[in-house]
Amino acid sequence: MTQLRDAYITGAGAFLPGLPVGNDQIEDRIGRIGGRPSLLGRRALQWNGVKTRHYALDADGRPTDSNAGMCAKAVRAALDDAGLGHADLDYLAAATTQGDYLVPGHGVTVHGELGGGALEVASFQSVCGSALMAAKAAWLNVRAGEHDVAAACAGEFSSRWFRPAFYEGTALVDAKGRLAAEADFLRFTLSDGAGAVVIEPAPRPLGLSLRIDHIDVVSLAGAFEPCMWAGAAAAEDRGDATHAWSQAGPAAAHAAGAIALLQDFELLKRVIRAWVGVYLKKVDEGRIRPEAVDWLLCHYSAQSLRDELMGLLERTAGAIPPEKWFSNLATVGNIGSASIWVILDELVKSGRLERGQKVLCVVPESGRALVGFMMLEAV
Repeated sequence: MTQLRDAYITGAGAFLPGLPVGNDQIEDRIGRIGGRPSLLGRRALQWNGVKTRHYALDADGRPTDSNAGMCAKAVRAALDDAGLGHADLDYLAAATTQGDYLVPGHGVTVHGELGGGALEVASFQSVCGSALMAAKAAWLNVRAGEHDVAAACAGEFSSRWFRPAFYEGTALVDAKGRLAAEADFLRFTLSDGAGAVVIEPAPRPLGLSLRIDHIDVVSLAGAFEPCMWAGAAAAEDRGDATHAWSQAGPAAAHAAGAIALLQDFELLKRVIRAWVGVYLKKVDEGRIRPEAVDWLLCHYSAQSLRDELMGLLERTAGAIPPEKWFSNLATVGNIGSASIWVILDELVKSGRLERGQKVLCVVPESGRALVGFMMLEAV
């Protein structure tokens, strides 16, 4: 039996399109439904605590990049950080919530943007947790000796889905021109960008690398309906694929509001507790030791959600002190699947990470009650 190798993150990279966009500029970029400001936007911003974010849209709402293009730039940045070139890469795992195409997959689209010779690729489509799905594939390929230089990337171009044309003339806008709350909140919550990591079987000769100790991805989809979804017109249809948008055809689906991204905030409250339950089970099993964690990189969509998570954990054995939490949500926004790599990239380049420190990455996903964990050690 072949012995598995250790595997290390030797490079990290991020790409954030354009200049930071302040809260007062959001609707100048993504547009105003019916030409009027959102009634819920200010409330959403108070909830999420984001001050600036990035959009791959120019001042006139035209795209400046593609999802795959942003991912390719993040992969190049990660390879450069690792001291490697494009020709060194032999495995690429790409993740996203919504890619540039229905077909082909995100992985080959990113490879097309990267260019170069033949590669093995894999595509992972979920929501935020897809980043760790891609990372696990890259990590296991390196551990098994299949490849020596692997990259895992994740990217989002959420803002293009928030343009008025996705909502106007659909059932999501009422007779008074107001957009449904389950759609409007997300317009002020999600933003654009990409992140990537490079994984190798040995640490870099100079500087810090991060040994990957384990990656766990846990789905609780058997117990919950989708909490965030696109492709079903009505909430009662979201868990039944026979009611997906494709059954009605694209024109009818658009008119019914089935193309837009939607969130069930009441269900989210129950899903949060489910995430915490999975985490505490990992603690009970000894898979995660909170007292050994030096940095907690938890992807969360809102500052209020972080406060709720901390409140649920404060009287448990799984609590991690707030001074160990590292986040850049306020300055870069919620970039979905790309968030965990953009956070990790900022921590690594901050100079605050020290050899021997343990980094726990937690990525909850509200798509359908999924949560992922990655344990790293700086070496």
